[in-house]
Amino acid sequence: MISIRKLRKTFYAQQGVVNALRDIDLEVSEGDFCVLLGPSGCGKTTTLRCVAGLERPDAGEIEIAGRLVNAPASRVYVPAEKRAIGMVFQSYAIWPHMNVFQNVAFPLTQGQKRVSKSQVADRVRAALKRVQLDGLEDRPATDLSGGQQQRVAMARAMVTDSKVLLMDEPLSNLDARLREQMRVELRKITKSIGVTTLYVTHDQAEALSLGDKVCVMNHGEILQIASPNEIYARPANLFVAQFVGEMNFVKGAVTGPGKVESPLGVIAATVPNGVTTGTEVTLAIRPEHIEVLPAQRDGVAASTGRVTSRNYLGDSALLEVEVNGVTLLAKLAGDTALSVGQNAAVELPAHRWHVFP
Repeated sequence: MISIRKLRKTFYAQQGVVNALRDIDLEVSEGDFCVLLGPSGCGKTTTLRCVAGLERPDAGEIEIAGRLVNAPASRVYVPAEKRAIGMVFQSYAIWPHMNVFQNVAFPLTQGQKRVSKSQVADRVRAALKRVQLDGLEDRPATDLSGGQQQRVAMARAMVTDSKVLLMDEPLSNLDARLREQMRVELRKITKSIGVTTLYVTHDQAEALSLGDKVCVMNHGEILQIASPNEIYARPANLFVAQFVGEMNFVKGAVTGPGKVESPLGVIAATVPNGVTTGTEVTLAIRPEHIEVLPAQRDGVAASTGRVTSRNYLGDSALLEVEVNGVTLLAKLAGDTALSVGQNAAVELPAHRWHVFP
């Protein structure tokens, strides 16, 4: 449904040349929810704006629903208003002088996607029903909550029956609780209508909960494209491991097949192909994969550590444990009896370690 091939975009600023996109390749299948995830300045919004037609790439090609909409080499450029897309901006762009009905109806009464007056009311009501705003047609835009404004923006983007929905951090202006609720609703809505969605965010939890496919970006490149589970469980490189979720990092050196010497001792871990003995590496392990016990259990290999901090989160607790001069973050059940200053046994399962050159 969306095909991006060798996309490049360069900006010229006072501080010099900025290579915003470096040969981006991406395929989004029909009906998929694809998330572009990365820090500020990584190129995710520039990618979205190129797909929308709001930026012209310097090189590469973009196809939407089999139609070539960007190809600088062939001088092909289809304007944004002539692409089969709907877009939800970070600011929502709700017109304050209009009511809900008028905001949603605007694409049907103005511009390239006009329909007959007899169809407008039915299509607006159908779009509002999808986002659970039916019955609020006459409410002034200024009387809407943040979540309702976001839903109006979604209804307006979908009212034209666009094949592709582009969303640029649409939940970032909502409070934390409402943002969590809207993630669930957003997923339900896009799946119920079968629209292909390209979504931009810097929030890892948002990306993992929404996406069928997550693309982690940095410095204008896609570093890994995979399912949320794959991204979290098997990060392709050190940047992805650092950016997605919490992770403990320990420096080490390969001493043999499946063995890494570190301040924690010799760690048994799977070493990537091509990494030879003597190579310096970074070991990584998730906090939830570390087990911290009040005392060492018989027959279980464990290191001795000391709890240096405890952060209670309700259903869980984050503990910092110092082992051989290395501070490790461990995530335990919220009712753990371990307290600051207590000695503890720390278990580091060998199969949970990641090794990055």
